[in-house]
Amino acid sequence: MALNNRWLALVGLAISVLVIGFDLTILNVALPTMSADIGADTGQLQWIVDSYAVVYASAMLPAGLLGDRFGRRKLLVTGLTVFLCGSVVGALVATPGPVIVARTVMGVGAALTMPLTMSVVATLFRGAEQTKAIAVITVGLSIGLPLGPLVGGWLLEHFWWGSVFVINIPLVVIGIIACLTLVPETRDPSAPTIDPVSTALGILGLGAFIYGVIEAPNEGLTDPVIAGSLIGGVAMLLALAARERRQSHPMMDLGLLKNPTVRWNTLVGTLGMFTFTGLLFVLPQYLQAVQGHDAFGTGVRLMPLMAGLIFVARAVPPLTARFGTRPLVIAGLLLMGGSLLVGSTTDTGTGYGFTALWMTFTGLGAGFVMMPALDSALAALPEGKAGTGSSLMNTLRQVGASIGIAVLGSVLNAVFTDRLDTTGVPAQAADTAEESVVAAQSVAAQLDLASLADSAESAFTHGTSMVLLVCAVATLAMAALTFYVLPDDRRTEPPASGAGQLHNSESRASSTRAQLSPLSGEL
Repeated sequence: MALNNRWLALVGLAISVLVIGFDLTILNVALPTMSADIGADTGQLQWIVDSYAVVYASAMLPAGLLGDRFGRRKLLVTGLTVFLCGSVVGALVATPGPVIVARTVMGVGAALTMPLTMSVVATLFRGAEQTKAIAVITVGLSIGLPLGPLVGGWLLEHFWWGSVFVINIPLVVIGIIACLTLVPETRDPSAPTIDPVSTALGILGLGAFIYGVIEAPNEGLTDPVIAGSLIGGVAMLLALAARERRQSHPMMDLGLLKNPTVRWNTLVGTLGMFTFTGLLFVLPQYLQAVQGHDAFGTGVRLMPLMAGLIFVARAVPPLTARFGTRPLVIAGLLLMGGSLLVGSTTDTGTGYGFTALWMTFTGLGAGFVMMPALDSALAALPEGKAGTGSSLMNTLRQVGASIGIAVLGSVLNAVFTDRLDTTGVPAQAADTAEESVVAAQSVAAQLDLASLADSAESAFTHGTSMVLLVCAVATLAMAALTFYVLPDDRRTEPPASGAGQLHNSESRASSTRAQLSPLSGEL
């Protein structure tokens, strides 16, 4: 392939993964609008966000193997086409159920697109050019993350909520054209076969568990369906882990977690995704429904959280080289936990200045946690295991993101429902008010009940505070655990080949970082 064509193909691929970066955050600022326009309650809003994340996490494992066996370009185009179809459906429907279906379809497309994009890059470029190409893909992913709330907010100010789906369409079409015209077909016939049992256990197990967590506040843990979903989901995930450990060529190589550096740094990254994605679900609703900002203003006001993360990510490499991973990770966890603890004191009279302050320091702490933990885990992988190791880490972090949205959204929903005062409100209107803070405000406006609106804002604020408190406790507990269990990489003696081996491990870490979520990547 001609040199220019390869770089043009890379531009098309970068635009394609930009869409994935967008869809990690662009929808969050639209949640209050969707609650009002299509009548989505809190549980349905959780599913609108989480359906994408659950399928993305579960289907990513077999996606790379499918591309190796049946053609990487073919499966990449298939993934982009599936994502395009989901975006079109999402823009056309007008009720929560079909939106959830559309997001699920988009999750399948994203799961095919991301790993196969990296596989195609590896076949198009070699050596120093490959490093530059990976950097371009990383930029594509990373730009989408902070721009998502801003672009989403701007679209909502000028168009309807479905525009957050429409924005995907031209970008994906460009990616499809670039793949069809510029990317050669490659495959690896010797790649391991797909294990349909493991694939089914992963998707069904994670889906059942997330369903139980999301619906538990409404139905109760003793409800047979909820209890069955939780128990069945955990059982299927345990069966998946047991099955993968017995496979000679597992899709998810859990044996890599025997290395304490890989294990604990991966756990830290998973907790980081749990907290960060949970915050991105809760905060846009708080900023709009309680503090009264519009959609674009909400996107702008989320920037301190993003900016802190991005700013520190730039400063981390020299700090890691000087101090090692362990002190940075512990310091980052303490900073995150302390900031979230401060944020948990929020009440209805709290202004944005206070919110911006603790969000900034939370983002700074996240930057000290995610990137060093990722680099340290990747560098500790055995030779030849960078691909399977990065896939494992990416899957576990996406699982953490899915569970974060489910658990923290359910905490918010349970507290809001419990503390909302519907005294004197007609029964049907009270049921509607309990669906979400936006629904409660709408009912209050229709019935001219200022007390209901005040109660809704107070209940939602208290729920937000409880979410921040849960995140703070989890993060500070992780900091204490990390102090005792995370190995100090400065004391780790390199193997016999010395500096050369260390350099190789660092190169593997750098070259595979871009395969992972932009929240944990080199922003």
